Amino acid sequence: MSSSTQADVIAPLYRINKFVVPASARADFVDLVEKTLAVIRSQEGYVKDLFLEQHAGPGKFNFCTMIEFASEEFAPKVAAAIGAFDRSLGIDRAALMEKLGVETDSASYKSFQAA
Repeated sequence: MSSSTQADVIAPLYRINKFVVPASARADFVDLVEKTLAVIRSQEGYVKDLFLEQHAGPGKFNFCTMIEFASEEFAPKVAAAIGAFDRSLGIDRAALMEKLGVETDSASYKSFQAA
């Protein structure tokens, strides 16, 4: 019988990206997100994702993605794959978002464990 501490448990990592997308940029934005998600889905450690569009409520963000990875160890590899994808398209993602007028808010999360 083995005992494990909480530090031994590999916890999933969640990447949540929120976007304010002007109507004029919607088609280009959705196309880029769908292509990016295809790259992410092919990566080791990918578990699942959601691509959501706001339909009600007062929030300013009208699109959101939530991507689950098996653990945080996969994040650098996925980031590198997205960087390679962007280079293959010849795009600077931050500059493109600025050009389209898209505002972003992104962060990585782990499940909350109350003490």
